[in-house]
Amino acid sequence: MSNPANADLGAIYPKPQERVIAKVRPALDAHSRKFISLSPFCVMATSGKDGSVDASPRGGHPGFVHIDGDHRLLLPDRPGNNRLDSLRNVSEGSGQVQLIFFVPGLIETLRVGGTASVSADPDLLGKLEEFGKPPRSVVSIAVQEVYFHCGKAIMRSKLWAQDAQVPRSTMPSISEIIHDQTSLGAPEPQEVTDARWREQL
Repeated sequence: MSNPANADLGAIYPKPQERVIAKVRPALDAHSRKFISLSPFCVMATSGKDGSVDASPRGGHPGFVHIDGDHRLLLPDRPGNNRLDSLRNVSEGSGQVQLIFFVPGLIETLRVGGTASVSADPDLLGKLEEFGKPPRSVVSIAVQEVYFHCGKAIMRSKLWAQDAQVPRSTMPSISEIIHDQTSLGAPEPQEVTDARWREQL
């Protein structure tokens, strides 16, 4: 039985144009490889064995996600909160991942989907050193689909516009926020938190 709360999407939205369907590619091409090489930031979505979904920000120097041919990406895992939600989903869940890459100043984004595995092979870790340190593990992604998103979302949000930037002082530091939420740990002002995190890069 259909859920009465769900709208009839076919009655609300027109069919996508042919090129919107045709733009989905089964492998990386010259355009997507260049975009990834310019990207210092992406969001990785994974799904767990219980059906839960996780989305995790990942960042580094431009090109921190390494291209290993047209069908493989290598995403090094850097120090974080050690919850390991994404890595457990890859290791124990469906193994399906979706990445959305951003390039500062460009309004388009790039989506890459595929199946993933986690490796701690020392030789592989040594090849992906960044910030003077090897990663603790690497997510190896077998690419299955690649396509560009148009810039409408970035344009609407004014994400890169200077006049849309929010002053850092608008929000307390993440350390202060978590202390307020949990009463655990000593609250740190933003400059102290930033300095400590820079040491951990």
